Amino acid sequence: MRRDSIFYKLFQQSPTLLFELLTNPPANASEYKFDSVAVKEPKFEIDGVFLPPENADAGVVYFCEVQFQKDEKLYERVFAESSLYFYRNRDRFSDWQAVIIYPSRSVEQSNIYPHRGLLNSNQVHRVYLDELGDIRSLPLWVAVMVLTTVEESQAPQEARYLLERSAVEQPETTSRAIIELVITIMVYKFEQLSRTEVEKMLGITLQETRVYREIKQEEALTLILRQLTRRVGELPQQVREQIETLSLEQLEELGEALLDFTSVADLHSWLETLG
Repeated sequence: MRRDSIFYKLFQQSPTLLFELLTNPPANASEYKFDSVAVKEPKFEIDGVFLPPENADAGVVYFCEVQFQKDEKLYERVFAESSLYFYRNRDRFSDWQAVIIYPSRSVEQSNIYPHRGLLNSNQVHRVYLDELGDIRSLPLWVAVMVLTTVEESQAPQEARYLLERSAVEQPETTSRAIIELVITIMVYKFEQLSRTEVEKMLGITLQETRVYREIKQEEALTLILRQLTRRVGELPQQVREQIETLSLEQLEELGEALLDFTSVADLHSWLETLG
């Protein structure tokens, strides 16, 4: 699983997470919704777009880019795609802001001089995860985000702490979501281990695993069907039934693949690869 997919899941579960990273979040932050938007002609991909409520006056749209590898033209791309999206939706939004999330400053584009005006303004926010402070003192969802940057030697201990903390601080549904995300992050970090081995390392029992997987499969199916309908339109009944037979692992793969779908034909092609 790509790291940006992990952040996509994070923002899906907690859209207000982005605003916990900002010094001056909007007053109606809790009403924003998260989406991934493809900007075409030319083809650009915005990692995430946070949309203000539609039942209010024109609001500020927030663009988010998660960057864990150095890209010497990142700002050129981000500002181009943000401006294009804002231009095409000018009547809906009063302003735009961008949030760029890095693991550390070392990953940032070297030559930032051409963009000094935007980077030194309050319109663009650069977040360096390794500078947010002790992971145990951060808001829970922010701490889960920072877990992606923790060294392997320290990660199991911090992951177990976050699981214990979520069980105390969060309602059951939210706690389940955090457990799943923490497991996903740890599987990504320890690629040589199976998911079962990671769960054992984190102290998650077999019974808990079965319950979480059953619930997760139901939640994943509902979410996937909703996302597909938004991306490619209403699904034929035969296609829906085929998707309902997919395993949890296949649903997770589809959840990642659909980010690149532009039509129902893309979905058919993906399903055909399953044999």
